[in-house]
Amino acid sequence: MHPPGTPPQPVTASRPAIADAALLEKIERDTFQWFWDTTNPKNGLVPDRWPTKSFSSIAAVGFGLTAYGIGAERGWITREQAAERVLTTLRFFRNAPSGDAARGMTSYKGFYYHFLDMESGARFETVELSTIDTTLMLAGALFCQSYFDRDNPTERAIRETAEELYRRAEWTFFHERAPLVSMGWTPENGLHDWDYTGYNEAMLLYVLALGSPTHPIDASAWTAYTKTYRWGTLLGQEHLNFAPLFGHQYSHVWIDFRGIQDPYMREKGIDYFENSRRATIAQREYATVNPHGFRGYGENVWGLTACDGPLDATLTIDGRPIKFMTYAARGVAFDEVRDDGTIAPTAAISSIPFTPEISTAAAQELYKRHGANLYRQYGFVDSFNETLNVPVKTQHGAVVPGAGWFNTDYLGIDQGPIVTMIENHRSELVWKMMKKNPHVRRGLQRAGFTGGWLEAQP
Repeated sequence: MHPPGTPPQPVTASRPAIADAALLEKIERDTFQWFWDTTNPKNGLVPDRWPTKSFSSIAAVGFGLTAYGIGAERGWITREQAAERVLTTLRFFRNAPSGDAARGMTSYKGFYYHFLDMESGARFETVELSTIDTTLMLAGALFCQSYFDRDNPTERAIRETAEELYRRAEWTFFHERAPLVSMGWTPENGLHDWDYTGYNEAMLLYVLALGSPTHPIDASAWTAYTKTYRWGTLLGQEHLNFAPLFGHQYSHVWIDFRGIQDPYMREKGIDYFENSRRATIAQREYATVNPHGFRGYGENVWGLTACDGPLDATLTIDGRPIKFMTYAARGVAFDEVRDDGTIAPTAAISSIPFTPEISTAAAQELYKRHGANLYRQYGFVDSFNETLNVPVKTQHGAVVPGAGWFNTDYLGIDQGPIVTMIENHRSELVWKMMKKNPHVRRGLQRAGFTGGWLEAQP
């Protein structure tokens, strides 16, 4: 690995072709290994990014918890190793300091601060108590509750601790504007002024909040949430729009939306899985048309989502000004475009359950075309930008002469969907486990979902 901030070495020759199944196995296993190797084994905290030294992201913890079961199922680690890591993680969150003090706390009201110190687990600086990031962590815990189903002390403890964490979450505390759920809270300023509205990754949040056996929100919350949706047509695809692809992926990591519908989707005649398929196809079409003329874009190089970018500056490239961004939620919708030429491999690859052929083709192209500039020890680095080809200092990574800018960091919340969605494509493991979970089923039913697997007994 290159130390963060040092230029990667140019690779002039592309890699030879590799069979699709072998490539997916390699990507999934290498990406899984990132979680296994970089997590703090003493407390289960997963870094927000690596190799740049960082705090832990509780959302990344949720992806990590899910990845451990996948690793055990695939035989990359033993089931006992996975169970030990999971139980260490869950017990840390159960026992960590909780309260409304501004310093030294990990949680409050059953919710956790967005970022935590990797060693102590205390709140990082002045970040918020995050409802969506706690949701992703709890989703990982509920996956483990369903996956680790054996009658032994460790696996029983996993199930019991996951249940305790889920029951602690006081969803109704975040009702500043009921029945919607606020994005967060800080001890300094109280509840945030913004609620989760519009179609996005918060679908999962509302499902878990509705399914709570202890602090459930009212069923009217789902109707209030769906009333803020934006339906429209983008590049020939009529669908529920959200510009970055992560919003079409995160909830689908844990819930199989094929064949189940809420009232909104029943009226539209599709399901949320089909909606994500259309959004993914529209993104590929956008890159193929390439209206802004970014280098490298095409039918097999596409995918806009939240990811790192090179720098915050406007530079003149090929005689025209381009406004580059660092970390940003890049994306495209019928009424919104946020694009600076930065592609994140997670965007196309994590859509593989929706669009297996074009997502696999994108993975093949990225792997062969950019070699070790893009694919390293733990799979694809977070992002790259072929348009930025002038020598300039960047926040992460560096410009490789003749090839463009390549990140040197991996981000947990972008690594996680790669592992989990490739596995859902290959075996449906995460989906199968979550279909058995009574809390997920209850949340979906209270939201008004019917049909398909939801009608069958678990």
